[in-house]
Amino acid sequence: MKFVNQYHKVKNYINGEWVVESDVKYAPLFNPSTGEQIGEVPMSSQDASKEAVKCAAEAYKTWSKTPLPKRIDFIFKIRDVMEENFENLAVSIAIDQAKHITEARGEVRRVIEIVQMACSVPALIQGETIQGIANNINGRVVKQSMGVFCGVAPFNFPALVFGWFIPYAIATGNTFVYKPSTDSPLFMQEMMFLLNEIGLPKGVVNVVHGDRSICEAWYEDPAVVGVCLVGSTPTAKAIAEACGRNGKRVMLLGGAKNYLVAMEDAPMDLMIENILISGYGSAGQRCLAVSNLAVVDEIYDEFVERLVAASKDLQVGDAFDTDVFMGPVINQAAQKRIEDYIEIGIKEGANLVLDGRNPSVASKNKDGYYVGPTIFTDVTPCMTLAKEEVFGPVLSVMRVGCINGALKLIGEQTMGNGAVIFTQNAYYIEKFIDEADVGMVGVNVGVCAPHPYLPFGGIKDSLVGTNKVQGKDGIEFFTQNKVATIRTVNPKGENSPKASGDSSVRSCVAS
Repeated sequence: MKFVNQYHKVKNYINGEWVVESDVKYAPLFNPSTGEQIGEVPMSSQDASKEAVKCAAEAYKTWSKTPLPKRIDFIFKIRDVMEENFENLAVSIAIDQAKHITEARGEVRRVIEIVQMACSVPALIQGETIQGIANNINGRVVKQSMGVFCGVAPFNFPALVFGWFIPYAIATGNTFVYKPSTDSPLFMQEMMFLLNEIGLPKGVVNVVHGDRSICEAWYEDPAVVGVCLVGSTPTAKAIAEACGRNGKRVMLLGGAKNYLVAMEDAPMDLMIENILISGYGSAGQRCLAVSNLAVVDEIYDEFVERLVAASKDLQVGDAFDTDVFMGPVINQAAQKRIEDYIEIGIKEGANLVLDGRNPSVASKNKDGYYVGPTIFTDVTPCMTLAKEEVFGPVLSVMRVGCINGALKLIGEQTMGNGAVIFTQNAYYIEKFIDEADVGMVGVNVGVCAPHPYLPFGGIKDSLVGTNKVQGKDGIEFFTQNKVATIRTVNPKGENSPKASGDSSVRSCVAS
């Protein structure tokens, strides 16, 4: 199996070439399931970042003029080559990100669906025409590409974020410079081999590895027209401020603190199953993982008993072990941060009913970065656990009296990514959809991630700016509207348009 038992010396990919920059430091790359070093990642210089932008800008001159059908041919080829290399791509995620192999396959499958959506760009990029605005005058709106876009990926979804940014950007005629997470770079290494294999022109997609200084080179570069990020809210705000000073577009998805509301008529079996997937899937390291569980009094005790029992049955271990449910967290620092939050919860008076620290690990190698399912009850809205994003498999159970109490909790938080409700009551459903103060809602689903045809993104501090990813929103971000006002005149001078109306009034528009 490709990637397994290999040492990975990660490289930049600039202008169609694998580039090894001299005199730069390398960060170690670990397998979180075992704690073993499996490679090294370059901490590239700003010069490398600037060179990638320069090459992308040069490639844009040709790529933007490439006929749309030919550009879309490449998007179809990306879809096909991902399908052909499906398992290798999933394995690349399971090694350095340590997402359980079944979930890694699910991520690759979703990205293929997103790429398929990007194949519909020809239908969605069409402009508008208004005829007969005035004498022989028509109006037209044309969607055009813009230039070089740059993007930053988080560690937790190396494939999904590629899908949100790159297929849409290049299908609409732009070029791209991408910085993967240094903790999970292997998916993009494999993707660049595949993009090279299908003959994507040089400079259309470039990859540069390193720390945040890579991004700092973009803010002042006149060739860069926009920056995309999926990451933390503080980072998103910093990028927005830097880009705002230079008039660049931003599409910035920030942090989250997602609620699950359990009503008295909730389908209990379905709800518990979905909480396990949502709260513990990807070891809780995803922006739509449920973490605050608002449960009405009528079912609170039964809910806690069943959730704890089901959580205790889950096995933790190596991401490739199909007998386990959950893999490790990304690194030792993340493990410590999550354990610190557990300690904070205890100190603030929450009731720790299931402790995930030092879990029993099913795998032979137990030296990975493991945190097991963790549950607190008696959590109140003022506690740190209720307010801050833990980004780990930690659930906080909160008691509410009714749906209004749950909606109040959701509305009072600073973040507004997603929230879900479990109920069979149509009134509750419609009220929740209408009043939950978040960008994405779900009904009887644990993860309210929209399908690729719909926009993905939150509100409030979960989204900096207004642009969301995928669907029509993604296309709007990567294009600009040009408006044309056109008067047609007969070259022979016959039936030439004449001004009409009140001669004492001079119009400020074409007439």
